[in-house]
Amino acid sequence: MKTLYEALYELSVSDIYPFHMPGHKRNSRFVSWKLPFERDITEIDGFDNLHHAEGILRDCQDRLSALFGTRKSYYCVNGSTGAILAAVSACVRKNGRILMARNCHRSVYHAVYLRDLEPLYLFPEADPVYVLNGDIRPEQVENALREHADIQAVLLTSPTYDGVVSDVRRIAGAAHRYGIPLIVDEAHGAHFRFSDCFPDSAVDLGADLVIQSFHKTLPALTQTAVLHVCSERICLPVLERFLSVFQTSSPSYILMESLDRCVRFLEEEGEDAFHVFGTKLEKARERLGQYRNIRLITPENCFAADPSRLIFSGISRGLGGQKLADSLRTEFLIEPEMQTPEYVLALSGVGDSEEGFERLCRAVGIIDQRLEGCVPVSSFLKGKEAVCIPENCIRISEAMDAMAEDQEAVPLEESEGRICTEFVFLYPPGVPLLVPGERVSGEIISRMKYCMQKGFELHGMRDFSGNSLCVLDE
Repeated sequence: MKTLYEALYELSVSDIYPFHMPGHKRNSRFVSWKLPFERDITEIDGFDNLHHAEGILRDCQDRLSALFGTRKSYYCVNGSTGAILAAVSACVRKNGRILMARNCHRSVYHAVYLRDLEPLYLFPEADPVYVLNGDIRPEQVENALREHADIQAVLLTSPTYDGVVSDVRRIAGAAHRYGIPLIVDEAHGAHFRFSDCFPDSAVDLGADLVIQSFHKTLPALTQTAVLHVCSERICLPVLERFLSVFQTSSPSYILMESLDRCVRFLEEEGEDAFHVFGTKLEKARERLGQYRNIRLITPENCFAADPSRLIFSGISRGLGGQKLADSLRTEFLIEPEMQTPEYVLALSGVGDSEEGFERLCRAVGIIDQRLEGCVPVSSFLKGKEAVCIPENCIRISEAMDAMAEDQEAVPLEESEGRICTEFVFLYPPGVPLLVPGERVSGEIISRMKYCMQKGFELHGMRDFSGNSLCVLDE
């Protein structure tokens, strides 16, 4: 069996091209700086303390804040997960109610569990063909806030994993009219502010807290993220207290160095680098958009979309996402970011090379030619929805904290009508099909079976095979 070191080394010297995160794309142009063991330190004299920053780390975070134009910005070395946990905890009291998009990342649900919150869900519209979740509409937020006076914060994901962007400005306006903050999980949109070809960042649109994963789309090491405070509605001492709770007390100086180096890069070279990237991306999208059988999908019926997300589908010709991804990997040595039963997502970024885009365009073109003459499959996805709406019966915390003797594992086929006690995630993107405390429906079971039949794994279940589900013993 290979060691992790051996496996990573073999990957590093291979010809596999990464159309996935992290955003540096293993491109030496952006990671030429060295990160050796001799610089892996702890909080020694002269190097400050992230949880009590008064010196060099305070200066680093001040530069970050100045770059994004925020009230205050924080380094987060536990990824966006730690930042989301802190943001939710700082804005919503224990046992309180939060208005949140159903297609939020699993970390938001973990915050709901830890704080024993009651979520009220906003459901995005679903594309019935490609099973893409759409945006959250301002009218949905306004209506929910009008009907539920006890909501303490609004949280949405924009952009989504697929690059769908919501109208953050209007949603922020709705939240503020009711005196509550808007938290935006912008983990996949850290690059928005650096080119006009991308949508506007939530930082500039009125959001109160914005979380960004630098490593996803910028040249920074995996696990690096930032939390931006954009208004006076946020109590900084409370937020900082929760950041210290959800982040390690021994933050990696290597990761913080990577964040600092990325900020320097954006300050000094960002404008030119993103101009070059935008030009390459535009040419690639134009070329990819000409293929007839492998479609380049732009999310429709949404406020805006991130063009750096390259979404391909051959589903209209009977080629599912798994087979398309397998072909890209095995034949063309291209590793995509994600595949679903319906499509493949290739994540492009400022670290991508001309050669990388050329390889992707050529590969998709070859696969497209093979599908010439295939009979269109118009009803392949009939009845499949991106978001099922289960019945909520009890709080997430009540279901998850049920004693062992109050739960039982039952075959998936026999779980219909029972109350689930575990999450069911299709990962990535980490959005739940089923949440603890919800009643299992036949629709959910069908969707789970469909995903497994197409070769996808469901996460969060104790039974890794997906054949059984934990439910309350009623």
